[in-house]
Amino acid sequence: MVVGQNLKLLRNRLRKSQEEVSKELGLTRSSYSGYENNVAQPNLESLILFSDYFKVSIDDLVRKDFEKYKPSEWERIDKGLTADVKGSKLRVLTAMVDQNNEDLIEFVPVKASAGYTSGYADPDYLKVLPTFHLPFLSRDRKYRSFPIKGDSMPPVVEGSFVVGEFVQNWMSIRNGTPCIVVTKDEGIVFKVVHNLLNSEQSFQFCSTNTFYQPYLVHANDILEIWKFVNYISPELPDVRLDDNDLSKSLKTLQKEIHELKIMLKS
Repeated sequence: MVVGQNLKLLRNRLRKSQEEVSKELGLTRSSYSGYENNVAQPNLESLILFSDYFKVSIDDLVRKDFEKYKPSEWERIDKGLTADVKGSKLRVLTAMVDQNNEDLIEFVPVKASAGYTSGYADPDYLKVLPTFHLPFLSRDRKYRSFPIKGDSMPPVVEGSFVVGEFVQNWMSIRNGTPCIVVTKDEGIVFKVVHNLLNSEQSFQFCSTNTFYQPYLVHANDILEIWKFVNYISPELPDVRLDDNDLSKSLKTLQKEIHELKIMLKS
């Protein structure tokens, strides 16, 4: 394991002594020194402590050699990003396929949506979900269908199901893109997304219902992003004509009634 040398490198980048770091972490200097010098291996509780303090993931801390990191990787750490926003590492995505080895669209029912944040990568969770095909979608991309709750995204109403396309590189998301975002705290949310990764390492979530205020979600709190493709709704959206269209419709109706009267008289 490279934990010791990684801890030392992280501490030196902060320009702090072992005494300062151990005090801030609530550890004795001898205990922390033992971890850096590989005299002792930290337990899970200590790894979580180091992960939060140095703003790196536990997986990176125990598996990666930070001495081999590129400037771009250190820039990500300095910004507090533990999420792989560029998708440079293949995201774990479990998918169901049919007998011809073609991807199926998993249908996440309302009852199963509460467990999605813990089951999204679990084959046992996904294999019991209903699946379907949409032949007009690309075979080269991955899709999944999610339930919509609430009234924050009209004309998509509660009870609808939104189909999303899996996004590997979050940096590619353009401002104003409707997305289904799977978050650690809120679960599945459907919002119009604005990409603020470069400035705030976050996304701004906006609703089409102006009653709801925009808010920020840090990239580290996001598990998956699916770009909106289409939706299936139990309701027909309201169709409202403006004054000009209404006037034209009335004139057309009056003309048809006049022509009908002439036909009846003849």
